[in-house]
Amino acid sequence: MNAPNPIANIDFWEERCDLAAAFRWTARMNMHEGVANHFSLSVNDDGTKFLINPNLKHFSRVRASDLLLMDANDPESMNRPDAPDPTAWGLHGGLHRACAHARCAMHVHSIHATVLATLKDKRLPPVDQNCAMFFNRTVIDEGYGGLAFEDEGARCAALFDDPKKKVMVMGNHGVMVIGDSVADTFNRLYYFERAAETYIRALQTGQPLDVLSDEVAEKTAQEIEDYPVPQEARFLEELRLILDEEGDSYAS
Repeated sequence: MNAPNPIANIDFWEERCDLAAAFRWTARMNMHEGVANHFSLSVNDDGTKFLINPNLKHFSRVRASDLLLMDANDPESMNRPDAPDPTAWGLHGGLHRACAHARCAMHVHSIHATVLATLKDKRLPPVDQNCAMFFNRTVIDEGYGGLAFEDEGARCAALFDDPKKKVMVMGNHGVMVIGDSVADTFNRLYYFERAAETYIRALQTGQPLDVLSDEVAEKTAQEIEDYPVPQEARFLEELRLILDEEGDSYAS
């Protein structure tokens, strides 16, 4: 879908609208936290130039025209008057500098993914289909070292060394999800939070867990990746249509 650009000289308008819609919907699902979380999207071939949310703006108010265009290789980036949050720069700048396959990155402190990140065993076992979606596709950061300024951001980025693994359970912190596009990444973020919720609620019953075999879990994850009708783009398009029908200002 193509939203009209109210400010004709703003580049990457459709990408901005997709990202703004993801911010709005993340807030609706209560997966954000205050004004502290951040999403980014690469817009050049090597991934080093990226859009990111402005500092201290609530996800429910982020508009396409608000998004900042940053250069991960520009040492003066944080001296700009409109500089992003320093931990957003640390995490996303480090990621887009080091991981060309991380075209889009979404970092939140969503409740169930963060609960998972607080457990001694931070693995997500394949107890249902959604959990199986992430089998062998998650990396766990066990080295939390404080707020994600540049050194911490670079350390986290180095953990995304396997392109197959697109979710990082950030121990004692939250979750970072990467993908090929806003639609791909948001879909993964949504389903990871759903999967983490199922697992946490299953633990709360105190009953033994019925964990799928490695073979079935891997087969399920691969079948989801190879699904004949990819749902990610349609999911985001449907969310944008809902926002449009409500007269939401995300695409402004």
